[in-house]
Amino acid sequence: MSTATKRSSPARRAPRRPAITSFALKITMAVTGWLFAAFVGIHMYGNLKAYAGADAYNSYSFWLRNAFYPLLPHEGLLWIMRVVLAVALVAHVGASAILWARGRRFRGPHRRGSYFALGARSMPWTGILLLAFIVFHLLDLTLGIFGAATYQHATPTESFAFQNTVTSFQRPLAGGFYLLTMVALAAHLAHGLWTTANDVGVTAPRVRRVWKVVAYAVAIVIALGNATLPIAVWLGVLS
Repeated sequence: MSTATKRSSPARRAPRRPAITSFALKITMAVTGWLFAAFVGIHMYGNLKAYAGADAYNSYSFWLRNAFYPLLPHEGLLWIMRVVLAVALVAHVGASAILWARGRRFRGPHRRGSYFALGARSMPWTGILLLAFIVFHLLDLTLGIFGAATYQHATPTESFAFQNTVTSFQRPLAGGFYLLTMVALAAHLAHGLWTTANDVGVTAPRVRRVWKVVAYAVAIVIALGNATLPIAVWLGVLS
């Protein structure tokens, strides 16, 4: 009598856990998103000082370069902000790219056609536009590369932020790109800040309604406040 040997089926491997959970990635995006919202809000407040005149705007710019000196070196505060924002930007973009890839991988064949889904699908495109603007903005008004022909670099005793801003926005393409970016910023901020309610686990309907109103109000105020600058330059209010 022959003995049949049974081969045991190979053990099925358990799915490998990702090195970073989706929850951690969403929290990273939420924290960095609110950090960016705070920055652009403060930046808008500084930009609106242009309406107080060239001296007020240039003095504010000069203060930023020399804040807390000699406790901090020249431009120390600016460099701290730049490093923090650069790290936050890498974390934000990296987390969003990973979440987007995971969503593409596990999404079913049917998409939701809701407004929320439309806002979510627009986030990568508005994010790319904002990244392009950050690069242009740094080259244009921080480094003076590809900037206006009359760009003036700051000196140890004087800043020319007002003059550089006005001459930059006098170029129709630069001002138009700025306005387009503010539209993208409003859409990105509104949806991004609103979705952080889900990321941090807010479920109470009343709190969610207030959260949504605050998120959209913050986005609209920041975008409109900044958008007034090129329009004011074109109308001759700032010159």
